[in-house]
Formats: sequence, structure tokens, C-alpha cells
Amino acid sequence: MDKISAACAMEWSIQLDKALRSSNPALAVETILQTGPRLEQWGQEPEATKALCSIFGLVPGEDRLFANAILLRLADAFRFGDKKIRLSVVRIFLTSIRCNRSKKLGKQKRRTFLNSRVYNHEELLRRVKVVFDTGDVESRAMALVLFGCWADFAKDSAEIRYLVLSSMVSSNILEVKASLFAASRFCELTDDFASVVLEMMVNMMASPETLPAVRLGGASVFTRMVCSYSVSKRAYKTGIKLVLDSSEENFIIAMLVSLSKLVSKSTSLISEQVDVLLPYLSQENSWQMRETALKCLHLLFVKEGCCSPVNMHVIKAVFSILHELELPSVMHCGALQILHKIFLLTLPNLPSFEKLEFDHLLAILENAAQSPIMSKCLAALRILTDISSKLWARKNSESFAVYSSPLPLRVISLVMAQLRSLVMQLPDPCQTSSRIFHEIKSLLKLILQLVGEHPDLGATVLGEIGSFIKYFGTPNENVLASKHIASSEVLDFEGDMYQAFRSKLLSHIHRFVATCLQILNEAGAITTNVFDKVQLLVKHLHHGRIFDCYTRTVYSLLLHSRLFGILIEHPFKQELATLEHACKMLSERDNWHSYKAGIYATNQGAWITATFIFAELMSRVQSESCYCWFKSLVQFSHSEAKLWLSPLAKQGSFLEGSVGTNELLAFLKDNFGELGQDAAGNDDVPNYRDVLVGAYKNVCSSIETLERVIISRKAFCFQRWFFSLRAKLLGAVGEILEVLDTSKQETFSIIIEVQNSALTNIKCLEKFTQFSCRLNRLAKEFNLINSSFIGMDCESLKIIARLALSCSLLAFSAGFPHFFPNLPAYKYLRTCVREHSQQSNLSSMLLQDLLGRLLHIDHEVSMDLCKLLDNGGCPTKCSHLQSGNYILKSGHEVKDILDIIRYAVSTVMHLQIETNRIQNEAIISHVTKNGVELLLEISRKWLQIPFQMPKQFFNTRAFCLQYR
Repeated sequence: MDKISAACAMEWSIQLDKALRSSNPALAVETILQTGPRLEQWGQEPEATKALCSIFGLVPGEDRLFANAILLRLADAFRFGDKKIRLSVVRIFLTSIRCNRSKKLGKQKRRTFLNSRVYNHEELLRRVKVVFDTGDVESRAMALVLFGCWADFAKDSAEIRYLVLSSMVSSNILEVKASLFAASRFCELTDDFASVVLEMMVNMMASPETLPAVRLGGASVFTRMVCSYSVSKRAYKTGIKLVLDSSEENFIIAMLVSLSKLVSKSTSLISEQVDVLLPYLSQENSWQMRETALKCLHLLFVKEGCCSPVNMHVIKAVFSILHELELPSVMHCGALQILHKIFLLTLPNLPSFEKLEFDHLLAILENAAQSPIMSKCLAALRILTDISSKLWARKNSESFAVYSSPLPLRVISLVMAQLRSLVMQLPDPCQTSSRIFHEIKSLLKLILQLVGEHPDLGATVLGEIGSFIKYFGTPNENVLASKHIASSEVLDFEGDMYQAFRSKLLSHIHRFVATCLQILNEAGAITTNVFDKVQLLVKHLHHGRIFDCYTRTVYSLLLHSRLFGILIEHPFKQELATLEHACKMLSERDNWHSYKAGIYATNQGAWITATFIFAELMSRVQSESCYCWFKSLVQFSHSEAKLWLSPLAKQGSFLEGSVGTNELLAFLKDNFGELGQDAAGNDDVPNYRDVLVGAYKNVCSSIETLERVIISRKAFCFQRWFFSLRAKLLGAVGEILEVLDTSKQETFSIIIEVQNSALTNIKCLEKFTQFSCRLNRLAKEFNLINSSFIGMDCESLKIIARLALSCSLLAFSAGFPHFFPNLPAYKYLRTCVREHSQQSNLSSMLLQDLLGRLLHIDHEVSMDLCKLLDNGGCPTKCSHLQSGNYILKSGHEVKDILDIIRYAVSTVMHLQIETNRIQNEAIISHVTKNGVELLLEISRKWLQIPFQMPKQFFNTRAFCLQYR
């Protein structure tokens, strides 16, 4: 455990004392300057409690003792030292003030350290006052600055107050400036002192004898008069009068800045200050005056986030800056940022908006968006993006019909044009790539904002990105065509010099596409057209000759996304295409990128590709720990691949007509047994139960393998827990299918009809009750793992939440007997529940759990579940939501599960209606038969839901560093 500052204070005090006693002045200055950051850090820490004191062997109150000792030594150094030592003491306290201001917590932290831990303030002030009384002008000025730095307690001394006020009328300009600094610090903390200073300032500014430098220094005092609203208002009114009465440009500029800072802390005065600033934007004023007025408006609207109403005069005045192309680009950027903020705050509700020449505004913004100066371009594009998002819905306005295409499409076109321009600048990757990538991320973020507001544009955006990749794939030809230059002048984009640049750019584009697809999924806008655009995008990338195998692999994996679902007509062919790229990548011995591609394959649910990559890497590693890690990944990926292949292998030979290699086909046959034979043309339908049992054993083997590399009990905690939960889930479903005996009968209904004894049916229902309780506990354990790891990424939370929802669904389906209170064995089943759960009302528990997960996803199904509750109302509690578990949203990622839930709920409700018409002796047989058919069908449907590995699973930084 690192020492706290209080534990180091004695050592610091001794070091300072030795340095000050040293005959080497440079050592004294160096040690004083080192003390400053130490005090700053100490001031940020809470006071040492008794527990902390006991840990570090401190006596309670010892920290105060040494804090006083250090500060008194600094005061003595200021009193007896030379000018360099005095200047170093002043410097450390000035630096502390600036740091506290930047954190906007200055007063609290200064008071905590100087007031709570230091109790002999009078001694500090007395020693510094000696210098003021006996020193020269520079020493007096430095003493005044120290008084200002210690304003938290110096303001309470009448003697110090008098010194500051009297120094304001000194004949020496250096002393006056220092006194103005101290006065401004006092004015922040006390009303009466601020009132006196304000009266003095009026007289000083009005006097013709006051030097210009003093007038400029006095202007900064107005910024600090913020102790109360009444003082701020009087200071503001006084300052405005001084501005209007003055003709000195430098003084007016200084006052405008100070008054703008003053009113930024008092929103009621902002509108008045904006009206004051607007006339100074006109062309009659000097360039410096106009720039200052614009900076002040930027301070009010952008930095401080002004929310006061804005009229059209403000918009027109700021907008006029953009008309003057001869002005510096800095002013154009400032004007655009102000307009952006104004548009965000006021445009949707601005009544006179239509009166503005909106078409002219858009034309100027478009022109700015094509500027070679990226700051100006981005500012204009942000405005256009927000206009597209917030105002384009007002289609009745004729002023919006400016372009032949809708504004959002036009903005996308402008962004993509800038993106191409950036990439085709032929940058020196060693000097400009970081800046370019920051700008690229900003541009792509704007497109994502548009897609979020207009999901129907998703296909268009993906098409544009595909065209960009095609454009980027043949850069030399595009540069020659666009710039009309000789081929000898074109840099070699295909060379090693630009390899890192290409890889990083395509990585950004890949993340953008994945995020875009996620946005479209949440909006329910994943369509065939979107899938076609992604396919075309991947095709363009595969045809580009400058792209490496890793890039080709991860882009190919985009097509494995669960979001596309049934849109993928040939999943096996797509898997084999990805495997081909992975083979080439592995043949190049690019192990680290191969590992990253394997991780992404598990995130996408491409388990055959993941198994192939991890198996190859396992054979290459040297250390035992790395070998065990990869072996556990191979075992787990292998089991998931077999589960994925099971429901699809019956579709026939999926290698037929695809471009495969003998190596890949041999891999499938060697690693997936009968399922590998299916790849070659075996038409046998797989046995789901056997596949689940095999997958369960593989996952258990993964856990055992992983435990071999565990150094401490906390190592691979998430990985082992997740493997364990997955194994429990597979085992439970496998046991359900074993009870249903799907290998021997098409459905269990035949058995029920043959064995029509009540005892057999009751025993069967009892087993299903046990399964239901197990699955319900497992769903809650998935909730627990989600809430146990702080900082887990959003995608991992979603995946685990979907697994919990699946468990809740299976528990609901297995617990079907408990939704029929008229069953003769109902009371016996409730007794069985008490043996496996703390509650006896299993139906209510299952409904509460499932309903709590669906409240934010599907209202219709939620209402049907409410009807199944005993009281017919809404759930009384949802424990997994109260524990902070991740709440799923609607989208393709839960569509499959929702379809199964609808089927299960409707079947149970229909069966309830049927049982009301059946005699008592036949109810058990009827409920068992139909319930078993329901559970069998749901288990089979569940097996067809794709599974992905959460990213959190690979959050093993220590291993990654070792392997890399």
C-alpha cells in the first residue's frame, strides 16, 4: 500500500529544513519547488483517520503538526531568503491556485488544507508582513501576492485588508498590480470587502492620472466579484458604465472579457451581456475588437453552456462573420461553434426561424464543410448533422427544399467526401496519422448520429462505406485520376511504410460498421438491403490488393453476425470463406493478429473459425500456461461449433458448390466427428441429446484445463465461472432431452399414450419441476455474474443477459405443470418445490422472473404473462432488476428468444382453456402430453439460437502481454 501524504510529511519537513539550512541557494529553491506539488497532493487527500494513522504508525494529529512545520518553514524562507527563494515560495502557492481553478474545486480544497490542518494562521501572516514592512518594492509585491494566495484566512485580518487597500493607491505600478491580485482574491470570499474595492475601482478608472497598465489590471478584478448576486450585479452594472464611457480600445477589450467571465456565473445577466457584445461584431470595429466579442460569445455559449433564450438578431450577427471570407479561420470556427450551440438550444422552438434565409445558411454551411481547414469543416458538419437530426422532420417548411436530395443524405455525402480527402492526402504516418485518425473518428461519429436519428439511411451509409473501401483499395489509380499527376510522384500505398496506417484505418472503419449495425438492430432496421450492402462491402475489401489477411478475416466475420439471422442463406459457405482467409493469415505466422481474429470469431459466434485458429495456435505456443489457455479455448469452441452445426447439418452437404480446400474439409471431418461427415454429404439427422452431452463434457474439460494454469484463486475467475454456468445450462437441457428420450421416439406423446397411468405422469411432472427450479436458479446466477464484475463492456452484459433470459424461458417451460391448479397432483408438486426452492408457489416465481426481464422488451407478451399470475396483475417485485442487472432492449439479438416465449405463453394459455373442459381423471394425461410436446419443441428451438462469447472472457491483460 502506497504511503499517504500525512505519512511522508515528517520526511518532507526534514528535507525542507536541511535544504533551507544549506549554504547552496539552488538546493533551497529546488526543494521549495518540490514541496509545492507535495502540498497540492496532500490537499487533495482526506484527513487521516485513526485507522489510517494506525496503519502507517502515525499519532493522531501528527499530520497537522508537520503541515504547520512545513508552512512555517516556507514562511521563514520567504522572510529571510533572497529574491530567488522568495519568488519560489510565491510560485508554489500560485501554481496551487491555478491547479485548483482548473479543477473547479479550488475553494473547498484550499480550505480543507489551510483551515482544517493549519491552526497558526497568524504566524504565517506575521512573518510575511515583516517582509512587506521592511522589504523593497519587489518584496512588498511578492508579500501581497502571498496574501492573495492565502485569502481563505488572510481576508479575516483587518490589518492585512488595510495593507491591500492602501497598496491599491500606491505610486508603484508593480505594487498596485500585486494588490489588485490580492483584492480580487478577497472579493471572491467577502461581500463587504468587495463593495469597498468596487467603489475604489470606479474612482481609479475614472481618474485621468491612472496609468493604462493599472486600468487593464483593474479590469481583471471585476471577474472575481462573485461572492453574492447583489455584488455581482453591481459590479456588472459598474463595469458596463465604464465600458460605455471609455474610448480606449485595449481597456474595452479587457473589460468585455472580464464582464463576460463574471456573468457566465450568473445566468440572469447573460442575455444583457450578449446584447452588449453584439454591436462589437459589426464591421465598423477593429479586427481585435470583433475577435474579442466573438470569443466572449464563445465563452458564454460554448464553454459555459449558456441556456438563456436567443433571438434572431444574435444568430444573424454571428452568422454575418461567416460571410466575410477574408477573416481568419479562427473567427470562422468560433462563429460556427457558437451557431452550433445556439441551434442545439433554440432552433426547434424558435418562432421566427422560417424568416431566416435558410437556404442561404445551408449553402454557406456546405461551403464551410468543404473547407481544407478541418476544424472549420467539422464545426460546419456538426451543425448540418444536428439540423438534419432535429429539424428535417419539419417537411412542411419550404425552406428545407434546398437540395435535390434530402439534407441527411447530403450531409452523409459531405462527410464521406472529407473522409476520402483525408485518406488521400498521402500522409506521413510518423507525423500526422494521430491527427488524421482523430479527425476520421469525428467524421464517422457524425454519420453514426445521423443513422441513429434516421435508421432508414443505414443501407445508404453502408453502401457509401463500401464505396470508400473500394476507393481506398486502389489508391494510386484514384490519386492519379483526381490530381492528374504522374505515376512517379505517387507514394507507394502498398509498401510497408503505410501498412500500420492502413491497418489502423480499417480497424476504425470495422468498428464503425459494427456499431452502425448495432444501432440499426436496436431500431429494428436490419433488412435484406442492409445485409446486401455489408456483403458488397466485404466483397470490395476482399478484392482490394493492399489489404492484409487479418483485415480480410475480421471483415468476413461481420457476415457471421447474429443480427442477420435468417438473412444468411449459405452460412456454411460463408464460414468456409472466412476459414480460407484465416488459413492464409496463419500461414504467414502472424500469431498475434490470428489470436485477435480468433477472439472476434467467438464474439461473432463463428465457432468453426475460432476452433480452427485456436487449434493451430495451440500447436505453436511454447509455455505451458499458454498451451493450457488455448487448449481450453479449443475445447470450448469445439463444443459450441458442434452445437451450431447440429440443427444445420441435416440441410445436406453444405460444402457442395463452395470454394473450399482439402485442408478445411479434413479439419471438419477430424474435429467434428459425425458432423464433419455431414459436411461431406452425410444425410443423417443429428441426435440433439448426444450432441448436448458431448458439448457438456467438452466444457467441463475446458474448466479442468483452465484450472491447470491458475496461479491464485482469483486468476481467471470470470472465465471459470462463465464456463461453469455454460456447462450447467448445457447439462440441464441435455438431461431434459434425455428424459424426453428424443433418440427413440419422434415425440414423447407416444409414450404418454401407451403408459397412461397417473403414477407415471406424476413422476414425469416431478422431474420437470426439478428442472424448472434448477434453471430458475441458473438464471439468477447469470444475473449475479453480470453484477459481480464492475466495468464490464456493454456487449458482454447483453450476451449474459440473453443467457439469463434463455434460462428463465426454459424454467418457465419446464414448470408448465404448475400453471394448472386443477391438476389432482398440484399440491404434491408444490411440496416438491419446497425441497428445491425457498418458495412453494413456483408458477408465481417463474412468472415474476420472466416478466421482469420482458417489461422493457415486449409489452404484448408481458401483458399475457400478467394474465397467468394468480392475481392477474403486474409483478410485485423483480429482484434481478433491483440488483442492477443489465436490461435488454428489443432488437434482432433477442428476436429469436421472444418468438419462443410467445409460442410458450400462447401454448400454456391455450392449454389452460382446454383443461377447463376435461374431466379430472384425464387432466394429468392431457397436461403431461401437451406439456412435454411444448418442452421438446422449445428445447429444439433453443438449440438453434446462436451463442457468442462475451468480450469480458478475453479480458486477461497479463496473458495477452505474455503471449504477445
